[in-house]
Amino acid sequence: MYRTCRKTQQKILLHKEANLKNLLKQSAVCFGTKRNAEEYLHESIIPTMHFQKSLPRLPIPKLEDTTQRYLMSQKPLLTPDKYKTTKEITENFLGYEGRALHAELVEKDKSMKHTSYISAPWFDMYLKYRDSIMLNHNPFVLASDDPNSMDQLTLATKLIYSSLLFKNSLDDNVLEPDVYHLNPKKSDTKLFKRLSSMTPSQLSWYMAYLFKAFPLDMSQYARLFNSTRVPKIGKDKLKTVKNNRQILVIRNGNIFLFDAIKEDGSLVSRDSIHANLLAIKNASNELVSHPLPVLTSEKRDTWAKLREHLEKDGNNKALLHKLDGALFGVFLDDKVCSDEVDAKEIFLHGDGHSRWFDKSFHLALSSNGKMAINFEHAWGDGVAVVRYLNEVCSTSDKDNFQPKENADTVLTVQKLDFQLDDTMKTAIEKAQDVFNERTKQVDINAQKTELFGKNYLKTKKLSPDAVMQLAFQMAYYRQHGKHTATYESCATAAFKHGRTETLRPCTVATVACAEAFESSHQANVEEMQELLQDTSKMHGQLTKEAAMGQGFDRHLFALRYLAEENGRNIDFFNDEAYKNINHIIISTSTVFSPYIQMGGFAPVVADGLGVGYMVTDNWLGCNTTSYPGSPNGAEFVELVMKSLADIHSVLEGRNFKH
Repeated sequence: MYRTCRKTQQKILLHKEANLKNLLKQSAVCFGTKRNAEEYLHESIIPTMHFQKSLPRLPIPKLEDTTQRYLMSQKPLLTPDKYKTTKEITENFLGYEGRALHAELVEKDKSMKHTSYISAPWFDMYLKYRDSIMLNHNPFVLASDDPNSMDQLTLATKLIYSSLLFKNSLDDNVLEPDVYHLNPKKSDTKLFKRLSSMTPSQLSWYMAYLFKAFPLDMSQYARLFNSTRVPKIGKDKLKTVKNNRQILVIRNGNIFLFDAIKEDGSLVSRDSIHANLLAIKNASNELVSHPLPVLTSEKRDTWAKLREHLEKDGNNKALLHKLDGALFGVFLDDKVCSDEVDAKEIFLHGDGHSRWFDKSFHLALSSNGKMAINFEHAWGDGVAVVRYLNEVCSTSDKDNFQPKENADTVLTVQKLDFQLDDTMKTAIEKAQDVFNERTKQVDINAQKTELFGKNYLKTKKLSPDAVMQLAFQMAYYRQHGKHTATYESCATAAFKHGRTETLRPCTVATVACAEAFESSHQANVEEMQELLQDTSKMHGQLTKEAAMGQGFDRHLFALRYLAEENGRNIDFFNDEAYKNINHIIISTSTVFSPYIQMGGFAPVVADGLGVGYMVTDNWLGCNTTSYPGSPNGAEFVELVMKSLADIHSVLEGRNFKH
């Protein structure tokens, strides 16, 4: 510390005239000078990235455990004969080819201790995806209503300002680190924070562990701001442009930037943000004839070629660079959001002409002041996005800002006028037609039950998440008379560069329970109650295993990635059972937050369902997206609600079968 400051002082003496201003700034940073407190969300005494160096590495499961878990997940999906065949193929894999691949993976993992074994393959999986990222790779999360403001521009102003406070806190290492507190009364305390801040970074995880607190990986936060996905032939790339100070705003296909941060690093006022947004709104009432943003909904190679063509013009290239590096996007919609159908149409995909789907995230606002975040999935997962959303909404909700007339404001709006030749115009027209055709095929249905919620289920010693997942299994069984491959995402953020693991909610326990709940089945109330407990226990075990990196999906994914890299044809990965379990019919995801109303995403396969669900203290709900080739989404949701009602009856000691 002293040595660095001494060098700074020497430089000031040597370059006093030429670089005085810059070097004084360096000296201020050296001595720990920070922004004013009001330009932060908060100031954590534990540095944001304090735990990052000491995080444990994501473990590679034992191959024997992986294959055993895989077979357990196959059992409810296969007939006895098909299961026997798959078991033989799996045992052969375990004894020869799989063992060789596993040994390679372990050796490779030893050589890259700075990251996890799944990180590079997982990035590749996303970035090599060649279809449109709209719908499948860009989920939305609808925020709860702001209690103080439903005016679109006022709300946008508060959210932008709160986002800037979040960014300052993150950049200056004073944002509270992400920590999972197993016993908050013991660890979420001043003592824990003080001891953590005093512990060397390399040892900090171990100190936290003594308090039963588990720091989470925060590496993804580096891509939250100033980032975008850039289309490239064969494989896209992630691009981050540090020090860009502008917000991207799109309305009616018109693209704008304005300064949200001053040259000296301080924030512009709320009044200036509002004034810039108002100027943008007044200048964008007409839909442009050829809206460039719709190209971000195209297939990736198509968009890559078109972007290369666009960048042949030097001005276009410069404008794209500015857009890529914008802090984040704000998209102003003229539609009213009043139900889940509106939410899907506005926040999942919009009209195409006013969404830049490549941006790391954007805030979309309806005309009546509803807001959802829509984010591109390659750079990160829900952990970082939900933390950002929670902090920003919490801060914005407490902000009583109202725009003032004749306020002292500075307008810095820049309209991005791209030069479009006939090739680009034709491509935009075609992309808009494809967009319209694709999005009109996506249906959404949603319902909730207030019969019970998380609090009630806890009194029955049942996992609320397990009950929701069981309801999905029961609904599908009642709809089709069979069971199907199901996906639930589970974060592995407790490990360095962990991403997610798949939790397989269709189990032998859910199958037994779903079948026992059929009206024709002889199971009585006591037997069904016991089966509910069995289902909850098994789901809890799978959840713990997944969170600890002990599922089977990511391990097998990494082994298959290795095999494909070397052109090896492996019988195990060619087995129809392996292909079918990875053809996800029911893809599910949830978030737990008081600042979120719902989330949604499209089905991951053409004949599948995309199920977003919420578990609150007093109610349970879900929304389901579907395509024309999917199971009937409206019927599925009805059956989920019926299944939850039947579960409630059994828990109350009533036999719904009579």
